[in-house]
Amino acid sequence: MILEHAPLQVKPGHSSEFEQAFAQAKDIIAAMPGFRRLTLSRCLERPDGYLLLVEWDSLEAHTEGFRGSAEYREWRRLLHHFYDPFPTVEHYAEIERA
Repeated sequence: MILEHAPLQVKPGHSSEFEQAFAQAKDIIAAMPGFRRLTLSRCLERPDGYLLLVEWDSLEAHTEGFRGSAEYREWRRLLHHFYDPFPTVEHYAEIERA
């Protein structure tokens, strides 16, 4: 399992619109091969800050499968204009769980 970690900074004043768009976009990613689950959390200290965590079967399921798909273009259309700055996405492999 691979964990995608994406801290999202939404443009001030656009959080409500972002959350509505994300409600649509989550169905896109959830239908992709290799997708396991996601969580979107809102920062308590910075109301325009979010953390997106997505679990994938493999790194390639995200980087090649999803990002290389027509569905990703729709995801990008729905969400990418909300970010400032554009997020840095990192991937993690679990080594221990308590």
